Amino acid sequence: MLKALATRFFLFFLVAVSLQGCYSFNGASIPPHLKTIAIPVFDDHSGAGIAQFRSEFTRGLVDKIDSQSKLRFTPSMASADALLEGVITSFSDVPGQLSSKTERAMTNRITLVVQVTMTDRVKKNLVFKQSFVGFADYFAGNYVAQQEAIRVSIGQINDDIFNRVVSGW
Repeated sequence: MLKALATRFFLFFLVAVSLQGCYSFNGASIPPHLKTIAIPVFDDHSGAGIAQFRSEFTRGLVDKIDSQSKLRFTPSMASADALLEGVITSFSDVPGQLSSKTERAMTNRITLVVQVTMTDRVKKNLVFKQSFVGFADYFAGNYVAQQEAIRVSIGQINDDIFNRVVSGW
């Protein structure tokens, strides 16, 4: 059973790596009046003490939007054409797969939920308000793998947010 899990994880990893960079958006669907975007550091309302990952959400989104769309990041919310705000609303780390021999968790699942709001500050309207979910499994008891699972979840969410930003028009 452990071998099957490792095989699935390896296959997922290969697919994820092979699909990375297969497509990108040039921002063609973003309205021409939007040139800049401000993204304040995400708040953490999860109560899970994962505040250290707030900046990873922001940094990941800034890098992705800056490099793969026509929008340019600005640190000034007052001068930004668009505003993207996020709040980490939920974090869970629960057993995923139990061992049939010991009835202990073999894997745990990290699940993150982020509420994101995008506002068009030029036309003064709400573009979207949506929750995004990311999850990843890791071998129970492995702190390094747990931290990587959190980062994978953040990456999934950032990809989904980016896709919503550039294609939500």
